[in-house]
Amino acid sequence: MTSIATRDIAGWRPQVSAAATDELAAVLEGGGVLALPRLAFRFEPDEVRFLDPRWSDGRAKNISLDGTAIKGASGSDADRAALARMVARFATSASGLVATLFPRYAPYLKSARTSYRPQPAAGRDVSWRKDDTRLHVDAFPSRPNRGERILRVFCNVNPHGEDRVWRVGEPFETMAAHFLPRLRPQRPGEAAVLALLHVTKGRRTEYDHLMLGLHDAAKADAGYQRTCAQQEVRFAPGTTWLCYSDQVMHAAMAGQYMLEQTIHLPLAALYDRERAPLAILERMTGRALAA
Repeated sequence: MTSIATRDIAGWRPQVSAAATDELAAVLEGGGVLALPRLAFRFEPDEVRFLDPRWSDGRAKNISLDGTAIKGASGSDADRAALARMVARFATSASGLVATLFPRYAPYLKSARTSYRPQPAAGRDVSWRKDDTRLHVDAFPSRPNRGERILRVFCNVNPHGEDRVWRVGEPFETMAAHFLPRLRPQRPGEAAVLALLHVTKGRRTEYDHLMLGLHDAAKADAGYQRTCAQQEVRFAPGTTWLCYSDQVMHAAMAGQYMLEQTIHLPLAALYDRERAPLAILERMTGRALAA
């Protein structure tokens, strides 16, 4: 079962010992979730108004900040600029937290999109592939990452006392052993064609092919969703939590108003690269997968 480690950290740039860093890195890189129930993100007085789903434009699931561009948001130019500043402040806080807790990561941090999610976690009419109430690991059809890790920092900013409710599942290796035999092999030349047609942003490695296959196979298997080892986890308002979402089987079941920062890290940044999904899948298949 996925482990949930709770720590009493209340600042975005906490002072931690080398021993504590090693312990926390072992939790995350081992496929666990690090929960920080005292680490809240504080809204400025003028930002409290953004705790309302009307700021979403209704077309995108999330409001997102990619560089300096805010997407998926409604409102005047001034409103959107203020919303962008709020999301950017969370991005800075989240990246600072990761760099402080894990100094080895600091030189390698590559912050990706930051999102604000004012809409409910469940209830959207989406295909099974996009249904995040189903247990899954993160893998993206158009964005191959060649073994790079996906670290995510979440914060429940709900103003009404509503928990963010997840399900977490079995360890990555257990899940992979279950589904790998079902996955079709990557066809010769397939990656090159997908890149040429701009279906993917760069060439999809065999690792990316397998990760996407695991994502889809788990979501598509209703029996697995019902019967695999799993537990419910509740993150109260004011809680921040971190996990490698390419490794933790997770599903968002309920909740509203959340901030999230995605961070990409190369294997060279890790404290123990042998626990990464790439290393696990290479041991299971007996061959290199990210070339």
